[in-house]
Amino acid sequence: MKSAKDIFHRISYLQYVFHLPALFYATKIYYVLFTSGDFDPVIVDVNKILLFLGIAISFSTLQDFTKTQNKLSKKIWESRRKGKVFLGIIIGMILFCLIFGIIGLYSSNNRILQEVALGLIVMGIGCIGMLKVAIEMYEHHRKD
Repeated sequence: MKSAKDIFHRISYLQYVFHLPALFYATKIYYVLFTSGDFDPVIVDVNKILLFLGIAISFSTLQDFTKTQNKLSKKIWESRRKGKVFLGIIIGMILFCLIFGIIGLYSSNNRILQEVALGLIVMGIGCIGMLKVAIEMYEHHRKD
């Protein structure tokens, strides 16, 4: 029988299922912008991209942090300086998503902008889990 850890690692592959709709809506935005040039109909799709990416990032945090995904990831996590820079970028991304999401949610009277703000909040919450995994990878792979 598989351990719970192995089951969660397999569940982490669901991240790719949620990346597909995000990619679809991103492609749709480019198509609409290049054909019509009007941004109004695609703002709802921005919210959908943020929601699906937030969910996908949440699933990606279930992966095995003892393994790196590729050579670039290995170089980042083995270096103390590069790892700290990358952790700082993740923290900045989380703060950006949460702060602007909360401000947008409570300060805007426009329903569509409130939905995009909610998408930013979901993205920020998903990135919090990613930060936890990134810290574990930094501690596990770092060469001192």
